[in-house]
Amino acid sequence: MAPIVSRPAFAYVLISCELGCQTAVIDELRVLPGVMEASEIYGSTYDIIAKITGANQDKLKETIRNYVRRIEKVRATQTMMVVLTV
Repeated sequence: MAPIVSRPAFAYVLISCELGCQTAVIDELRVLPGVMEASEIYGSTYDIIAKITGANQDKLKETIRNYVRRIEKVRATQTMMVVLTV
């Protein structure tokens, strides 16, 4: 049996923020550890989508819980964990 290799974990996080605060929230996201991309989006009830990585799922969840969700102007998030990339 092959050894289990720990791979980085990824998630896309949809973020709803206070009206008119998208740029400020994106600026804060860009300096957080693990944030690979952060973009303003339209056509959704969310304002921003961010691609976030962590050394493993626990580190990824920690980043989202302790940093992203605590940004002052963030009202709500929806996290979509990546389980397979092809």
